[in-house]
Parts: sequence; structure tokens; C-alpha cells
Amino acid sequence: MKVVVDASNVAYSTKNENSQPQMSNILAAVKSLEESGDEFVIIADASLRHDIDDKEKFEKLLESENVEEVPAGNDADHFILNIAHNEKAKILSNDKFRDYAAEFKNINSMRIPFVIENGRVTFGKPKSPKKDKNILQHISDEIIKELNFKRWEVYTGKEGLEISPLNIAKQAIIRIDSDNDASSKLEKVFSKIPMFNKIVDMVDDVEVAAPYVIFVLVHPKDYKLAVKNAGNISVTVADRLRLEKKPLIAVRNDLFTKPGTFELNIMLADEVTEHAPYNVLVRVSTHDEVFIKKNSRNIASTIAGRLGSWKFPFVSVKPDMLLEKPGDFEIELEKGGGLDG
Repeated sequence: MKVVVDASNVAYSTKNENSQPQMSNILAAVKSLEESGDEFVIIADASLRHDIDDKEKFEKLLESENVEEVPAGNDADHFILNIAHNEKAKILSNDKFRDYAAEFKNINSMRIPFVIENGRVTFGKPKSPKKDKNILQHISDEIIKELNFKRWEVYTGKEGLEISPLNIAKQAIIRIDSDNDASSKLEKVFSKIPMFNKIVDMVDDVEVAAPYVIFVLVHPKDYKLAVKNAGNISVTVADRLRLEKKPLIAVRNDLFTKPGTFELNIMLADEVTEHAPYNVLVRVSTHDEVFIKKNSRNIASTIAGRLGSWKFPFVSVKPDMLLEKPGDFEIELEKGGGLDG
């Protein structure tokens, strides 16, 4: 384990009779770290050399290769946090670094608390790092950014409308209809419809039909509702727009869509691709491996629905030792086919 020693915090943890920070505290910490076999570096605030009780020993300590003074003009706390973050190291300190919580996530999981009694240092344990509750969205968002960078057009709407078969049909008609007054006309039409399910019969099988494919993006909890009413939606859209053939309704789980809402990605049938252009490799920390693997198909569904492909990209998830913190991930797009949707 790599450890960054906050020398000022350690020295000031117990003071001598003259209220000075003690060199003996730093030496005790060094001894304990050496005994544990941990790799460590000592970072000292530039002012510590003027305040510490044993200046001669401190000056000698500064000559060591693994001791560094914070350069003039730098904030010592930020300097320590930055080194620990870049080196993926822990920090031996009782300072909670609250002023930097927004910049450095999971500081408490980086920090090793300690107590000094009778010249001995006892190390505490860092707190378990917090889980990233939105990691699935973050991964999907990063994949979309990469696809955009590779000049693939991806639907990015994320606001969502209240989900119901009627609302899905209305929104599809409004979006497809080229008439600028479509919205007001449709309101009059639908106001005369007492119950949506009395207008059209359920359709068990919807043929792949020109000219439109409507990807209905829903939260996984609403998937069954949307699939159950896909036939009704298709018939209603075709009827109201006087389409010769019914549009295909493709329901996709979407990680950006909140429960109870939906989004529509409407495409011309000839714009829809058979396969996703890329498969996705997601490298994650061991903290998130099981969760991401469990939801890899939802990631694939999200990308397929927003990209407009029949088959899902294959999303593989691998743990990576270099990604130590929850929420850390890397993605890599790989040329390939996809899974059936």
C-alpha cells in the first residue's frame, strides 16, 4: 500500500509542553509504516520547519529521498490530496479535508486515521468508499460521447414524458406529422377518444414496416407495459397519419429514462442498422464488477435504442486492478456485430 504522510497533521496531533508540534510523532509514524512494509512519502508544510520542536532532526529528515516540502505558493492540503489521487495512495492524517470534498471524491476512503499513545502510532481503517449510484448512466453517457466522436448520430433526449399507451401514440404522431399545426389538431382528435383501448384491437405481431421505426425508450420497470401496448400504438399511429403500413414499435430499456416516463427515437426504416457498429468493453473496479455485469444488457439496450440498431452491442465487463475506487471505469469501443434485441 502506498501512503502519503501528512507531516504537519501528524506532528500537531500531540504537542509538547510549549504547545509545539512534535518531531517524535513523525518518527513514530515512520517506524510504524516501516514495520508494516508500506511504501510511503512524507509531505511537510513549508512552515513546519519553523514551528516544530526539534528543528535539527527535522532538517535531517528533509534530506531523505521520500520527504518533500510543499513548494511555496501551494496549498498544503490540496498538494497532499493531489499526490494521493495521482498515485492512488492513502493519506495518513486526521484532517478530514472538508474544503476539498467537491473536487476529490471519497476522501474518507483515502484517509487513514491514527492515534498516538506512549510514543506508538495506531492506524485506523479508511472508510469504505461510497458507491456511485449513477454509474450505469455515466457509462452509457461515455459510450454515447465516444460514438458521437466517431461521427455516429445518437439520440440524446432525456427529459421524458409521462408514460401511457395514449401518450406514446400522441407523441409519435406529433413527431412524425410534418404539419406545423399537428399538435393542436391532434388534441381535438384525441379529446374525442374516451378510451384508447376501444379504438384499436391488440396486434400480436407487428410486421417490419416502412416508412418508420419507433424506438420507445423506457425505464426497465415500464418495459412490460410498453411491450403489451406496442400493437395498439402501431395501429393508431398508422391510422391517424394514414400510413400504408404500420410502423414497427421497438421497446428498449433505457438507463436515462426515469420510471413512469418515456422517450421516442423515431427513424426512417432504412436508417436503422442491423447491427450496432461497435461492441463495448467496460473496465471497472472490483467494487462495481458484479453490479455492472448484472446490468450490462441494460447498457446494451440503452445504446441500441438511442443509436437505432436492431441488435444490441455486446457489452463485456472486466475488473481492472488499476481502477481502485467505486465509480471508476474506462470504456473501449471495438468493431463488431451485436446481440439480438
